[in-house]
Amino acid sequence: MTEGGIAEIRKACEAKKVRLPDGTMVPQLGQGTWYMGELTGRHKNELEALKMGIGLGMTLLDTAEMYGDGAAERTVGEAIRSFPREKLFLVSKVYPHNADRRRIFHSCEDSLRRMKVQTLDLYLLHWRGRVPLEETVSCMEELIRQGKIKRWGVSNFDTADMEDLWRTPGGQNCAVNQVLYHLGSRGIEFSLLPWMRTHKIPVMAYCPLAQGGRLRKGLLEHPAVREISEKYDITSEQVLLSFVLSHPDIIAIPKAGKPAHVQQNAAAVLYPLDQGDLAKLDAAFPPPDRKMHLDIV
Repeated sequence: MTEGGIAEIRKACEAKKVRLPDGTMVPQLGQGTWYMGELTGRHKNELEALKMGIGLGMTLLDTAEMYGDGAAERTVGEAIRSFPREKLFLVSKVYPHNADRRRIFHSCEDSLRRMKVQTLDLYLLHWRGRVPLEETVSCMEELIRQGKIKRWGVSNFDTADMEDLWRTPGGQNCAVNQVLYHLGSRGIEFSLLPWMRTHKIPVMAYCPLAQGGRLRKGLLEHPAVREISEKYDITSEQVLLSFVLSHPDIIAIPKAGKPAHVQQNAAAVLYPLDQGDLAKLDAAFPPPDRKMHLDIV
């Protein structure tokens, strides 16, 4: 790709922002890191992919202590070394069983150490476990006071979980709910997404291109997706990502382990879907008409 093309993508990515509850504007298109750092043979490509994404304006990086038992966090730490820290928005997640007063501070410090940074921009409870929400929220607020994190949120919380969180002292300081969301998994649109919008908390969509396997293949090869990809001369993957990005309050964090795939993801911002495109996708993959169980990968 030419320098002009890269500059165009970067400008478009930098222009697409989502507002967090505290007013902070973050990139709508970020980078996921699930499975990164687990295979030595992929390390070089993964580093180059993350660096390219940052250079293209995808400066929000999502990881977790669970991913590769910290390997993904170490990979992020290595990738960001040459970039100004203030230009990045770093997200990590704590295991539910580590989200109590005895363990969460150690977990957070371990994540910071692996990433070689002093603070996280966002720290998420990876999913709801047995630790009372009151205890986890209290610890999150303490981490903010300690300067270890700037804000906190949750992941894999359904509507009832969010309602419980909202009733918890300090729970209304939640900044984000990260859940699975893509064209083939639209269950959150019935109750969870409306709840999030009412309370002005953005959704962060993991696996916006769907996981591999039969479901992903069916999405990519569906005639409606193919028709839109041919209309704009883009890939089916870019159509799926553009669908998620059509929601201005949803942050997408696709994972790409190769520079070419990162560039493809970033270029999707140049091709917003129009109402006719979205109507075609609605007809092919109807939005839910009832409450559905929250999909979790």
